[in-house]
Amino acid sequence: MSQGPIPTFDIGEYTHAESAASRAAFVKKLGDAYREWGFAGIRNHGISAETIDAAYDVFKAFFALPDEVKKAYHLPGSGGARGYTPFGIETAKGATHFDLKEFYHIGREIPRDSKYADVMQANVWPAELPEFKTIGYALFESLDALGNVILEVLATDLGLAPDFFVERTSSGNSILRPIHYPPIPEGDVPNVRAGEHEDINLITLLVGASAEGLEVKSRKGEWVPFTADADTIVVNIGDMLQRLTNHVYPSTTHRVVNPKGDSARAPRYSTPFFLHLNPDASVGVLPSTITPDNPSRYPEAITANEYLMERLREIKLV
Repeated sequence: MSQGPIPTFDIGEYTHAESAASRAAFVKKLGDAYREWGFAGIRNHGISAETIDAAYDVFKAFFALPDEVKKAYHLPGSGGARGYTPFGIETAKGATHFDLKEFYHIGREIPRDSKYADVMQANVWPAELPEFKTIGYALFESLDALGNVILEVLATDLGLAPDFFVERTSSGNSILRPIHYPPIPEGDVPNVRAGEHEDINLITLLVGASAEGLEVKSRKGEWVPFTADADTIVVNIGDMLQRLTNHVYPSTTHRVVNPKGDSARAPRYSTPFFLHLNPDASVGVLPSTITPDNPSRYPEAITANEYLMERLREIKLV
């Protein structure tokens, strides 16, 4: 079982529910967990270990390439939207020191004559690894599909039409981000692998949280380690969904801490999928989440792309 009190759920209880009552019970159970934690583990998700392992193998192969080769896939001025972002750039909001990581961004493949083409760049694929595109985008699509199931559950929990979120994310500027945290040098290092932060997007699906380091901040202000089982995908609420739901679902602060001792000399890899709204979708408070006890916290609506750009500037990617 996962460490700490953050729960893990079998999504098959929803996708293969034997009755409307059992499906409704699962919706309430998962909804309650997100209202309390903003985080949950999801197992029996249907993404095979072979798919995940193949993706990690090709991502590790990319990060093992020489720096000068990797930097050919860095697109200066793009805000890291696609391609490679080198070590030493991303910095958590409010942090003094940059995160100890490098990463790659795979986005949604859209027609270049799409109305979103001006804000959703074309993907960049490493020529040195021809299988990177096929394997990486397969994982993108698998996580996108799983995200749609989670969003259907959450929409139902909020009393909305089941496809409320899904139809607003069908062309979303979602990102698959393979991350490499290199070995940490000996001595005092003020940086951490990922400073405490909240995610920008709607929901995040994290593949590879079985490595130690992820910690989630509880409502009491305590840091709770969340080292999931290998077959579990960690799914958390992002700031866009927190805003849409007037904080009914909290976007919980989390971080990736540096390991101790010999473990610090080993690299760490993880792959979050940041599921985003369509760029022109409104990130305005849902009327059903406004109550006398929870008045609207955000009177002004903003589009998903406007909100994304504000936040990218805060973390020094733009």
